This record gives sequence, structure tokens and C-alpha cells, in this order.
Amino acid sequence: MTQHADDNALDQRAGVPELRLAAGDPEVLPCGDTPQQDLPVDRNQAILQAAKQVGSILKRAGHRFALAGSVAVYAHGGTQNLQHDVDFCFRPQDAEAVATTLREAGLTVYRPPEDWLLKANCLGQQVDLIFELAHEPVSTAMLERAEELSVDSVLMPVLTPTDLLRSLLAAFSEHHCDFGAVLPIARTLREKIDWDEVRDSCGDAPMPAAFFFILERLEIIPPKEEQR
Repeated sequence: MTQHADDNALDQRAGVPELRLAAGDPEVLPCGDTPQQDLPVDRNQAILQAAKQVGSILKRAGHRFALAGSVAVYAHGGTQNLQHDVDFCFRPQDAEAVATTLREAGLTVYRPPEDWLLKANCLGQQVDLIFELAHEPVSTAMLERAEELSVDSVLMPVLTPTDLLRSLLAAFSEHHCDFGAVLPIARTLREKIDWDEVRDSCGDAPMPAAFFFILERLEIIPPKEEQR
């Protein structure tokens, strides 16, 4: 993926029309790097607006992608307690095309020090464009498993609850092990998650194993069959 030297300072391109959804779809705000005057003050609503805007742009361009992170949890029925940004995932080979599409729509897209994502700004909110989840490239199979869900009235593909939780647990390490952030997600989506698949994918890794122990003691999930 080749990035130009001026990634950190996008030139506004002349002649880019104001973005609108197709007729009959809910209208979203024009995209840009700073909030418009009518952007909701509420942070949750601001993040939802950015997710809707970017998702609409990617859909119309025909890109393969899926919503991830806290907004994806919300789309699956979780609480509207959104975190500090919007997360989308896509395949590594699509990174340059996705970046070009968003730049042409008026967003600033740049490469951070981390080598597993790009970042963008939309309506004053940070958008993470992730092509590697939990140290593994985002695959076509993962995106094909994504479910078409309504995100505050805008339909878009959303990672399955199983893939969401698996990616969160696989990212646990001695340096990053925030059980408190993942516990509410596991509790809320527990009936939609394939726990056997999540356990198998995590193997004998100690941090996920400790998290499963907590879930079992809290009776959020049943113990493994051999432990009964």
C-alpha cells in the first residue's frame, strides 16, 4: 500500500459534490474534518453520525468492509455507550482503494505509526480503518460472515458478535488486558456468540482463559463440558 507524502494534510479537492444518500434513505450530514453546526452535541450521536457517513460512502463505492468496535456492539443490541472513535475493517489489499474513496469524499486519511490500520477524520470524529484484527489480516471470509444491520437507520455490514469478541480476546496481552471494557460486551451479546468457537480460537492463551474463568464464575457462560 503506497501512501503519498502529504497524507497528513489533505488538500480539499475542487468539484467534489455534497454527499447525499440515495432517494428514500435517511439523510446524513455532509462529510468533512470538522463538525457541522447541526452536529449533535451528544458524543454518542456524533460518533453514530460519523459511522453512518463513512459507511454510506463505502457502500456506494462498492467496497468490502464491516463495521467493528463499540458501534458494532451497539448495532447488535448493546447499550449506546460508545467509545472514542469509529472502527471499520477491510482487507489489506483494499486499503489504498478505500483511502482514495474517502479522500475523494473530502476526508483526511493518514497513516499512523501502527502498521495495521489507517486513520481518518469525519465530522470531527476519529475513524479507524483496520485491516488487521488481533494480529491477523482481515479476511474475505470474515467480511462475508458480517451481518447487514441498521446503524441508526442506515444499513451496513457489521462484524458478527463471535468475530467481535474473538478479536477483542485475542488482543489481550500482559500489556493490554482490560477485562472491564470487554465484560459488558460479553454479557450483553452472550446469547449471540458461539462460545465454543471463541474458546477454540483462543486455545490455551492465558489471558483469554482468565477471562473465560470470570465469565463462568459470574454465570454469564456455562463451564466447558469437561469441567462439569
